[in-house]
Amino acid sequence: MAKLYENEHPVKAFGWAARDTSGVLSPFNFTRRATGEKDVQFEVMYCGICHSDLQQLKNEWSNSIYPMVPGYEVVGVVTEIGSKVEKFKVGDKVGVGCLVGSCRKCENCDNNLEIYCPDHIMTYNGIYTDGTTTYGGYSDIMVTDEHYVVHWPENLPMEAAPLLNAGITTYSPLKYFGLDKPGMHIGVVGLGGLGHIAVKFAKAFGTRVTVISTSASKKQEAIERLGADSFLVSRDPDQMQAAAGSLDGIIDTVSAVHPLLPLINLLKTHGKLVIVGAPDKPLELPVFPLLLGRKLVAGSAIGGIKETTRDGSISRQSINITPDVEVVPMDYVNTAMERLAKSDVKYRFVLDIGNTLNKS
Repeated sequence: MAKLYENEHPVKAFGWAARDTSGVLSPFNFTRRATGEKDVQFEVMYCGICHSDLQQLKNEWSNSIYPMVPGYEVVGVVTEIGSKVEKFKVGDKVGVGCLVGSCRKCENCDNNLEIYCPDHIMTYNGIYTDGTTTYGGYSDIMVTDEHYVVHWPENLPMEAAPLLNAGITTYSPLKYFGLDKPGMHIGVVGLGGLGHIAVKFAKAFGTRVTVISTSASKKQEAIERLGADSFLVSRDPDQMQAAAGSLDGIIDTVSAVHPLLPLINLLKTHGKLVIVGAPDKPLELPVFPLLLGRKLVAGSAIGGIKETTRDGSISRQSINITPDVEVVPMDYVNTAMERLAKSDVKYRFVLDIGNTLNKS
């Protein structure tokens, strides 16, 4: 007897899915909706692997829906468009990030901040307006409302797909919180998929960048490979004390539980600590250092669709900023997840869906 997900929509699809909290992925037959009048259907060519994929596969946020097809750094080529699609044509290179839906009428949507819409719909592990589960880019095709699809620049390699998530997740807070002014001193905590691209954007803005990591072994790559100006080992109290009060702002990309006080102490008066990583447990927030320095601790998700394309992570202005990726075949995905859990990647895995997704 066919499973519901194999016949709930008319368009046959194929990908890799996890069935339970083990997070192990395997081949998966399912269906996509027919291309609606405002929809874009596209063949998936590349899809980035985000650390949040790993967290959701294992239900670390206690909201996972199985079977789960992850992936929200998706780039491909348009194969079909709806009758009222205005921005795309067959053959266009396109991308889809974290969102495939929102209410389109609240204040946040009106201000092009769809991710902050109370009714936003995630690209995977979400519930669409028709009540069905959303499935992501570890698959052969996607069908998405054109509002949430972006043009992929011709001169940008498609394997730079992580710009759709890691890119805008770090670009957006640097811009919004005013940490993009030349001459500022910006800290980046963590040197993974998010952290390495945060370093690249901060340097492109003309700031001085200090990478903050628990691992002294990352100093050489931070400075020589990514162009950071300095490096702090967060477990070294002497280094941290010597740098106290030196940073205008910090982008914290770490997704594990970690202390905030040492980071707050690095900030100047009026400094800003912006958290973009997503630990699965609450962090302890000391108040007195904030009061005595008029310091700010904030959070930030991805940017809106307009910010992503107008002047953001895949705009003309940032076309020379690309993530450092390791492209792997689809059947390597479980090994990639194991390596990601050990931070064994420089700095983002990207699945070569178009060439290696074997439907047999």
